[in-house]
Amino acid sequence: MKSPFAQIPPRGRWVLLGCLICQMGLGASYVRSPILKHIVGDLGWSRAGFSVGGGWLLVSMSLSFPVVGALADRYGPRIVLSGCTLLLGVAFGLMSAMQSQWQFYLINVLLGMALAGLGDIVVGAVAARWVEGGRGLALGLIYTGSNLGGALVGIAAGAVLGADRWRLAVAMVGVGAVVLILPFAAWVVRDPPPGYAPAVAVSGSLAADDAGARDLDLSAALRTRSFWLLAFVLFAFYFYYVGVLNHLVAFLTDRGMSDRNASLGYSLAIFVGIGAKLGVGLLADRISRRTVTWLNFAVLTGASYLLLAIELPGALIVFLLAQGLATAAENVMLPLVVAECFGARHLARIYGALMATLLAAAAGDIFAGAVFDRTGSYRVAFMTFAALNTVALVALRMVRDERPTAGAPSWT
Repeated sequence: MKSPFAQIPPRGRWVLLGCLICQMGLGASYVRSPILKHIVGDLGWSRAGFSVGGGWLLVSMSLSFPVVGALADRYGPRIVLSGCTLLLGVAFGLMSAMQSQWQFYLINVLLGMALAGLGDIVVGAVAARWVEGGRGLALGLIYTGSNLGGALVGIAAGAVLGADRWRLAVAMVGVGAVVLILPFAAWVVRDPPPGYAPAVAVSGSLAADDAGARDLDLSAALRTRSFWLLAFVLFAFYFYYVGVLNHLVAFLTDRGMSDRNASLGYSLAIFVGIGAKLGVGLLADRISRRTVTWLNFAVLTGASYLLLAIELPGALIVFLLAQGLATAAENVMLPLVVAECFGARHLARIYGALMATLLAAAAGDIFAGAVFDRTGSYRVAFMTFAALNTVALVALRMVRDERPTAGAPSWT
């Protein structure tokens, strides 16, 4: 079978590569976990106080998404991607010189704006205009950029932090991001020329169902059971994911691991997500999406319980692999679940409404920091994460196809 990428002109393939490189900018945010203990120790902050910065970042990202989309439509991707790359460099430069928490919070607002511009909206829209047949695989490939960037950031930060130089590590991330991304943002990523027509989507793809007459709009979706079940599942996922991600290196070094080894483990969990994002979509085409999604969340739930028994032989490496695979795959599968429940026509609006849970999930980061500050351990936080994931696993089994006259529900 001919690869869908073979139908893309050479310039289009360069554009897809440029989109992947720009997505690596999202990986810059992964530096937060390796530097947490160093900033807290150096500046005398609490871990909860540090974690509040993550809340400001997520709020800023959420509010910036519609602005970024409008700017990209009006001025083109080059302006938005280049501007956000420079803003990312400025934000990390300011972070390397900060002295107070209010400065840190303001910097996180700037980071949120920059990351929103380098995120899924702009590069996803550009890629979708170049590719129709095989679009899912193309987007999955591009979105691995955040994992690749995060893995590189973790490795680089770990090498520098061995000498307790968090300011140098932060500055390196900012400079490296600008040097790597800006040439692709400014000169490679482009919309197709006028008159360009991508190859038609393959039969049975998600795009082929976009005109489904039974698809629900946002108003109708809000009146269904499945919408609110999925909202809870997403909340539980991000509450756990953000809370663990931003405290993982601190947790491992608290247990006696060196900065270098903890950062390498952190990078491993991020890096294995590359294969997960590419593989899970292909797997979902061969067996039911219900089975893939539920099994993936079961792996995620199992990983959360492993955190409570991390001292067991081999538990750490199993946790890192399971965590990296399941969290990356979840980001790919949940939009497919939304399409299964409500149809694809109004997918963007419905999934966007569900993603409002991302704001509340910022509490996971703050909660984990506050628990540690109060008890000297993350155990209560990790127990809470595991319990929420268990409830979400059960809730996921009750999600169903909510479209009228759809026949037997596919999610029960």
